[in-house]
Amino acid sequence: MGGDYGPHASLTAALQCLLIHPHLKLLLVGDAAVIGELLRGQSTQVQHRLQVVHAPEVITMTDKPVQAIRMKKKASMRVALELVAEGQAQACVSAGNTGALMALGKVIVRTLPGIDRPAIITRLPIEQSMTYLLDIGANVGCSADQLYQFAVMGSCLVRLLHDISEPTVSLLNVGVEETKGNEPVRLAAQLLQSNDDINYCGFVEGDDIYKNKVNIVVCDGFVGNVALKVSEGLAAYIKNTVINAFQQVWWGRLLALLAQPVLKTIQQKLDPRYYNGASLLGLQDVVVKSHGAADALALQQAIGLAVNEVEKNIPDLLSKELEKLLVS
Repeated sequence: MGGDYGPHASLTAALQCLLIHPHLKLLLVGDAAVIGELLRGQSTQVQHRLQVVHAPEVITMTDKPVQAIRMKKKASMRVALELVAEGQAQACVSAGNTGALMALGKVIVRTLPGIDRPAIITRLPIEQSMTYLLDIGANVGCSADQLYQFAVMGSCLVRLLHDISEPTVSLLNVGVEETKGNEPVRLAAQLLQSNDDINYCGFVEGDDIYKNKVNIVVCDGFVGNVALKVSEGLAAYIKNTVINAFQQVWWGRLLALLAQPVLKTIQQKLDPRYYNGASLLGLQDVVVKSHGAADALALQQAIGLAVNEVEKNIPDLLSKELEKLLVS
């Protein structure tokens, strides 16, 4: 029921994902009357793999997490997470209130042993490689221990997802010198340097994120969210600037027709919808946060991410890896 486009976008994405993943079954959690009305007229080809779970309440974007936990016991987000915790579902995907999802996830799904708080991790569109950024909004302020935990979890995730034996890890900072940054970042660097199982590569600055320097960039949620939103805004600006430049003169429009395949590739590379979906890393089950402004195409990517993590059994494998790497 969450997200800027409401349940219509969620339903469209769900039906498309059922076509793509033949073994997938989806529980649509929300107002049964609203969902039922939207389902009318839809193709019956995949509807037998859909189940509607009624949840009459909705956590809004303005609800405070504490109020959501105490007051809205029948909210769609809470019911969805309870289905996961009870084993009736293997993953939860939500485009709703980030703070509420994180708080409810910690209470209902619970964190893995040794993890204080889950972190939201996302993949950035880096050419010929990959860079993961965490945290991107779940934890506005972080201690050194929490940043260290994020780095360990990020390293394990990349190793498990991409079969990279020694993924590189860096801390996002205002400079690369060891004396730069605030105290939590400097202390986290010392913790990472003392762990030989983590391929720690020191500090990186903001302009290093897209340079293929490291696989995992770690920061607190305030910094990560700002970095992500700036990247999304810049991508939109570049796309619009290129389009406007071709439309200025008649021969530019002709060139645009000739260059259409190339422009389409660039547009997809810069389109954040194709990279939508961020895992709440550190929970005992798969929980994926979608951008609140996600349309059906973007939500489809988030559901696909959840499917991939379930198929690869990421929470269980991550738990085993963390037992080896985290200092108690």
